[in-house]
Amino acid sequence: MTVYCQDTEANEGHNMIQLKNGVILECDGSGLWGAEPDATVEIQKLVVPYVNEEEDFGELRVYFDPTFWNIRQDGLIYTDDGFLRQLREILEKLTFTPQAANDVEYSEQGMQGENYVSLDVGKAFLDEWLEIPGNNDHL
Repeated sequence: MTVYCQDTEANEGHNMIQLKNGVILECDGSGLWGAEPDATVEIQKLVVPYVNEEEDFGELRVYFDPTFWNIRQDGLIYTDDGFLRQLREILEKLTFTPQAANDVEYSEQGMQGENYVSLDVGKAFLDEWLEIPGNNDHL
């Protein structure tokens, strides 16, 4: 993993962490929608496109390269325990506390995208997400 930054203009005004070199995560095959054991996916950025008014619930989208992972061939990553466990580890490396990293769970199946995994986030995660200063270039 390398550098992260928050870039609000480049992503339609949403807070974003760009993973400059991408990060490879491995699925463990426990998902209900087709991810095979040991299948890998490269994640590229994290975006929070929605936060409710109380700032205690939101959506986190974890974007991946669709040429690396094609949901029509590889299935949905949704519900894969290995992917979620490794994502939480990445969040901790990005300076999120374990409490904030564990405040991330898969959203519903219909929220999953062609090139992202949708996750629900709560107050612990959002409190830290909203504190990330813009244009960080360190990790």
